[in-house]
Amino acid sequence: MYNSNAIKKGNELNVTIYLDLIFIENVLMNYIILFATQIILKAQTKHPQIRLLISSIIGSIYAIIVYLNVLTIYSSIFAKIILSIVMVYIAFGAKNIKQMLKQLLIFYLTSFIFGGCTFALIYFIKPENVKINNGVFVGIYPIKVALIAGTIAFVITQIAFKINKSKLSLKNQYINIEICYKEKRVEVTALIDSGNLVKDPISNMPIIIVEKEKLRELISAEFLEYIEKFLGGDIGENNNLKEDLSKIRMVPFMSIGKENGMLVGIRVDKIIIHNEEETIQKSKVIVCLYNKKLTKDNKYNALIGLNLLEEEK
Repeated sequence: MYNSNAIKKGNELNVTIYLDLIFIENVLMNYIILFATQIILKAQTKHPQIRLLISSIIGSIYAIIVYLNVLTIYSSIFAKIILSIVMVYIAFGAKNIKQMLKQLLIFYLTSFIFGGCTFALIYFIKPENVKINNGVFVGIYPIKVALIAGTIAFVITQIAFKINKSKLSLKNQYINIEICYKEKRVEVTALIDSGNLVKDPISNMPIIIVEKEKLRELISAEFLEYIEKFLGGDIGENNNLKEDLSKIRMVPFMSIGKENGMLVGIRVDKIIIHNEEETIQKSKVIVCLYNKKLTKDNKYNALIGLNLLEEEK
């Protein structure tokens, strides 16, 4: 928690505290940390700014209580942990304990990096009239210190999590996916392909590539036959497939040895991604059909990009 104000007389530091400034500055600092945490988590909630503001205000009220030293219990580790849980839950609304622990971890890491950057900047800049009371910064120091510290903390955590995510994706190369379409489901094993950045050029939806044979359980033989004729240039009407035909997408792609190509895709109802940590649902996805085998040993029958491994709320 970061507060002000101070007046220096001679060699003594006589501090005049303005609770309104303490409150406003702490709200700002808490908001910066929570905002950075939200971006890293890619958390999507209703009215996110309001939730972050309410959480920041609660943290600021706690800072004032701790500074005034109303009760010793408020300065305890237990009280701080409870406060963190309350702030994180209000800001991001965890669905389960595992998600809450993940949110708390990112929140603490961002806070620690932010605090470390702030200490470092204060050490190098050496602003006058700054002291610490009950673990709270008190004094006049430029607000830009906090803003710079917040920016540095955000950049560091972003880089760290991107590197970590990249390593995890290499370690866990395969993932199970359920594809849902018209009340039917089929499960496929997908290879996590960091080079799969293909998107539908019109809707900008991400795609997954699936062997056509695996989709026979999902879409009708009549629809598959139409797609094959469609690829051959036979574009006819079929009144029985009006709903299905509205889901067809043509997705251009480039690959090694082939400069230009075209994949036929279907906008499915949703996909459900099952990994070791969580279950992720995506409703805006196009499944592209691949006519051949993706691998000789059948270890996987689909390709998925890293952009689809981020949770959608």
